Amino acid sequence: MNTLVRADIRQNRGTLVGVFVAVLTATMLATGLGVLIESGAHGGVDPERYTAADVIVGGRQSFATPEDSTYALPERVPLPADALTAVRALPDAANIVADTTVPLSWNGSPIEAHGWSSAALTPYHVTSGHAPSAPDEVVVDANLASRTKIGATVTLAHGGIDATYHVVGVVAAGGNTQPVRAEHVFLTDDAAAALTPHSDAARVIGVFARSGVSPKQLADEIRAQVPDVVAYTGTDRGAAEFLDAGSARGALVAIGSSFAGTAILIALFVVAGTLSLSIQRRRRDFAMMRAIGSTPLQIHRLIAQEVLVVAGVAALIGAIPGYLLAAAMRFGFAQAGVIPADFALTFSPLPALIAIAVMVATSQIAAAVAARRPARISPTEALREASTTPSRVGLGRTITGAVLGIIGVLASTIPLFVPGTIAVAGPVAAALLLIVAVGLLGPRLVQAALAVFGGPLRHVGSSSAFLAVANARSNSRRLAAAIVPLALGIGLGLVQVGTQSIIAAEATTQSHAGVSADLLVTGTGSGLSDAAVASIADTSGVRAANPVALSQIIFSFVQLGDPTSEQYPVQGIDPDRTASTMDLGVVAGSLTSLSGEQTVALSTDAAQAAGVAVGGTVRGHLGDGAEITAKVVAVYTRGLGFGDVTMSNRALLAHTTNGLSDYVLVSAQPGQQAQVHTALDAAGFTVANRSQLRAAGDTARAGDSLVNLIALAVILGYIAIAVVNTLVMATGERRREFALLQLIGSTRRQVRAMMRTESVIVVVIAAVLGMLVAGPPLIGISFGVSGQPVPNLSPIEGVAIVGSMVVIGLISLAVATRSAMRSAPIAEIGSRE
Repeated sequence: MNTLVRADIRQNRGTLVGVFVAVLTATMLATGLGVLIESGAHGGVDPERYTAADVIVGGRQSFATPEDSTYALPERVPLPADALTAVRALPDAANIVADTTVPLSWNGSPIEAHGWSSAALTPYHVTSGHAPSAPDEVVVDANLASRTKIGATVTLAHGGIDATYHVVGVVAAGGNTQPVRAEHVFLTDDAAAALTPHSDAARVIGVFARSGVSPKQLADEIRAQVPDVVAYTGTDRGAAEFLDAGSARGALVAIGSSFAGTAILIALFVVAGTLSLSIQRRRRDFAMMRAIGSTPLQIHRLIAQEVLVVAGVAALIGAIPGYLLAAAMRFGFAQAGVIPADFALTFSPLPALIAIAVMVATSQIAAAVAARRPARISPTEALREASTTPSRVGLGRTITGAVLGIIGVLASTIPLFVPGTIAVAGPVAAALLLIVAVGLLGPRLVQAALAVFGGPLRHVGSSSAFLAVANARSNSRRLAAAIVPLALGIGLGLVQVGTQSIIAAEATTQSHAGVSADLLVTGTGSGLSDAAVASIADTSGVRAANPVALSQIIFSFVQLGDPTSEQYPVQGIDPDRTASTMDLGVVAGSLTSLSGEQTVALSTDAAQAAGVAVGGTVRGHLGDGAEITAKVVAVYTRGLGFGDVTMSNRALLAHTTNGLSDYVLVSAQPGQQAQVHTALDAAGFTVANRSQLRAAGDTARAGDSLVNLIALAVILGYIAIAVVNTLVMATGERRREFALLQLIGSTRRQVRAMMRTESVIVVVIAAVLGMLVAGPPLIGISFGVSGQPVPNLSPIEGVAIVGSMVVIGLISLAVATRSAMRSAPIAEIGSRE
């Protein structure tokens, strides 16, 4: 058998090239996504300010849910009250330094301020001047030193309130790492603590080990002494310094996991399609083998071993560029702001090994499916089909495809019966079911499409059109192999992009309808303190000033009998100022009842997911990990525009890292909007009017969807390669057909015209099938999100997806046709088939 396999591969290299390319590109994609998933578990950011400390002690910046999910906490988690004392008592701890970080702004640019004692964590050392010793003294780093000089007076703003400091020194970072993320200044420890909203408990502790004690040993002692903390060593110290590293890891896991399943499913169809074409081109060989006595098992073994060799080599080669693909995606995600620009991926052999194993297994499954027909048909039937394409699609395949299609359509209608965005999960799953259904029913769908469009084309009076339709009808399997990848690319692209467009459009509609304030006010480089909010409210002409803080909250509840957790955006508002500045669309209860951590308002979607109404109770964890049990006092409809959870501003600020509001919504007295705008601008605040506020919101939502577009572009790129590969294979199989047409009188121009007509048939049917795949899910998603059955899609994005796939199909067929007609007809007709 091994000798036969080697000989068969050598003899049929051309037919197996398509399988090789399909597996290679699929492995590259799977490896790239695998690197993202592994980096979500082990990647991170190198420390900058914490490089000198042996161990950094911080709170647990993640929350493990009962269903074994993990959420990164966006706010700095406080350490236990006794953590500092407990760590200081360890005999192997030589020195303990508590770190304080305060966001300030210098002439509108954000900087970070710290207590002077934390300079030892880097370490920073004074290069000129002296350390700060008075509340109004500041030391600047080498980067900021170029803007000022020792003895100068500078104005630094915290939370929108200016304060004057005297520059008394310049510091430089020692060691090999120079902080580049931010520019730093140092105040006295007391001055820094006075600006910190949470001075009651330390957030981060740097620990220096005694001589002869390793960082790992010290970290183990700390964990044993204070079990509720995390002790970071080595490069992991960057996770304690930069909270965005944790959220980046979670984002990479989510992105990689969500697209990996889709990618493997598409790879299965692509590999199966190319393998089916390869076997179809060799049907004479298999027919002869069956005629001379080969058993079905031997045919299966031959095909399986051939595919194992070809797929194994292709997978080994394809894994290498997968790491380059991961690096390219990392760059795109960093540009989109999803991960920090300095986030380092983890490159280990594990993603490649898993991708190789998965793709080889996938190819074996595809081989088993593709080998069924040549292995099971009788020798007589095999010889008959050796010169014609099988006309029938198996009954089991047809029934399976039809059932999946029906389930997909029914799942798309779930939002008609289940209100809220929770029902959107049904149409999203329906898209995958419909994609699988199209893959299984491809030949039958093509036959149905030809029955509709073929008649008019046959009667246009063109011989090329007549031949194209006749060939398409007699070779629907081959045509389906070319159409299905195009249809899958169009359907998947429309669903992914359309979902983002529908959600973004509804969020924009809700925010536009819900903002009644005249102005939006933000600080310069940092948030807004209570003093700044009071200053804004006291400005002449201001009718109401509503401070808004933003964070995340994790609710835990029981859904369909199982424990479930969900992370929601939460906003903190002033309940007494809401009526004059925003309209959340309250349908039950009242926002004025918000008070403290024991009360929340929920969107209709969040309330439905948690199974509560006004008067009910929800349990969850705030952004800093604090556990709350709160009574629902209001339910509102505009959750997409303003967040699914609303709390009192003061209650939420107590659980944010900096204790500052993100912005203030300002309503002016009638006719005084311009005067208020001018006054607030003169006071040093950043002021936007209503139209600018809306544009800013639209931009932020567009940025959030960029991640999905990047990942989608990668998958569509793979589909495009697969389409080209499949079309080249399908057209290359017809060399003898083209030669025969020319020998009986057709000109090369007429043959090309026939293929142009076929290419139009291919792309039109693919576009129709792709849009039919996307239609039911998008209608269901639109109804679930906005209550409207007509999806609010971006015409440009839709045309770009359909148009790109159509162009790829047309160009691929044109190039493949020219390649197939290069040989002289008389030479080609006499060649081995």
